[in-house]
Amino acid sequence: MAVSVVAGLGNPGTAYEDTRHNAGFMLLDALAGEFGCSWARDRKFDAWVAAHHWHGRRLYLVKPRTYVNRSGSCLNGFCGYYKLAASSMVVVYDEINLTIGRAKISIGGSAGGHNGVADILRYFPNEFIRFRIGIGPKHPPEMELKDYVLGKLTARETEALSGNMKGFLDGVKLLIDTGPQAAMNRVNQRPRENTEADETRPTNREQETEHEDDREKKIPGHGDSGHAGA
Repeated sequence: MAVSVVAGLGNPGTAYEDTRHNAGFMLLDALAGEFGCSWARDRKFDAWVAAHHWHGRRLYLVKPRTYVNRSGSCLNGFCGYYKLAASSMVVVYDEINLTIGRAKISIGGSAGGHNGVADILRYFPNEFIRFRIGIGPKHPPEMELKDYVLGKLTARETEALSGNMKGFLDGVKLLIDTGPQAAMNRVNQRPRENTEADETRPTNREQETEHEDDREKKIPGHGDSGHAGA
């Protein structure tokens, strides 16, 4: 099925700008800029939405404003309203089990400890396409996972993501154009020198699933419905 919606995960507000957990927002902003479309707040779904005509079909870009760990409720409402199947949705999010600046496309699998993906899996069959952006493992390793993903990108990390942004955009556009299989063959290739270092260690997120309940940080003024997803 053709891609109809590309959703990027992140937390709204200036406090979360340039944090590792907002890699999905970063790519969506770059994609909207590439397409020349503007964001508009859609209060029905509590999201920023942009629309673009891509080779004769309508493509939606969505950034949920519900905080990362409530992303599923927003996307469920949006896709239900427009009658979009899970298999037509690409979800862009940060991945600590990929080296900084790498990307990987996949379908299926577990949430891997990512609360945003876990929430999406509450509402959707496991058929949506995942576009994961590497933010690298925790450093130092003993750091709490929530502190790492909600931390600001370092200058080196910012340079790595910015330097690879064109490749990320090309990968998403290839995915929209050709579907997941052809895009996987291109995007998922790894440089030879990284094949042993990348994705060989136990996943930090899976090791730390016992901390997931502690990752929600209440935002003043939002009551029980407002949380910062980690």
